[in-house]
Amino acid sequence: MDEVKLNLSRPFVVLDLETTGVWLEKDKIIEIGLIKCQPDGPTESYARRVNPGIPIPAVVVELTGITDDDVKSQPYFGQIATEVLDFIGDSDLGGFNVERFDLPLLAREMAEAGYTFAWKGRSIYDAQQVYHYHEKRDLKAAYKFFCNKELEGAHSAMNDSEATLRVLAAQVQKYGGESGNLESLQGFSYQRREHFYDKTGKFRWWNGEVHPSFGKYAKYSLKELSHKHRSYLSWILKSDFSDEVKDLVENALNGNFPTQITEQ
Repeated sequence: MDEVKLNLSRPFVVLDLETTGVWLEKDKIIEIGLIKCQPDGPTESYARRVNPGIPIPAVVVELTGITDDDVKSQPYFGQIATEVLDFIGDSDLGGFNVERFDLPLLAREMAEAGYTFAWKGRSIYDAQQVYHYHEKRDLKAAYKFFCNKELEGAHSAMNDSEATLRVLAAQVQKYGGESGNLESLQGFSYQRREHFYDKTGKFRWWNGEVHPSFGKYAKYSLKELSHKHRSYLSWILKSDFSDEVKDLVENALNGNFPTQITEQ
């Protein structure tokens, strides 16, 4: 990589994590990359692959190219946690979407390994936030990008609906492939639907098991809840959840659990 010059007053570390998924409370690091810049010194780097201790989902393998075989002989995160902490030191931190994803997930992995990573007291430079602030990502910007027209009368409900329709039509033409169908855009969902069991996102798949995606019981699988915390599942049945969720919970209380179907 060509050397990048930054005018710094403090040490600065840019980081990126590759992980088994995007669930902050559960997913695991499979690769970590750190670049440390000094105000008046050389740039250092730290890169390690990490054994997550669970299978890497096929969608992550496709995205990252990292397979179970690639990490099976690599250290678990707890074995390199002190190396990572020592490398970062008291540096300011940066990355792309780090404030919402990489930093909280790294802090959780550190806590599980018995260490504290106090990132919230530091200066954070998130390139995604800067990008989205200066290059707007609203309907007006989308209309200009996809339709090459200025949106007149923005924030009028009908004008915005018509503009959105034109943007979607242009997106189908640009990204939809040979089919030309609106359904072709379903594959571009920001939050991948296959992570979730139900349409409301209250339960999700993780490591082949269904877990609640909210609250203090998210650390337990549905199967564990049916043995250890049946009263919690009974509460769900009496509360304002979808019929799909209640069917799932009722089946679990009766000893019946879903099986995840994955693409081969």
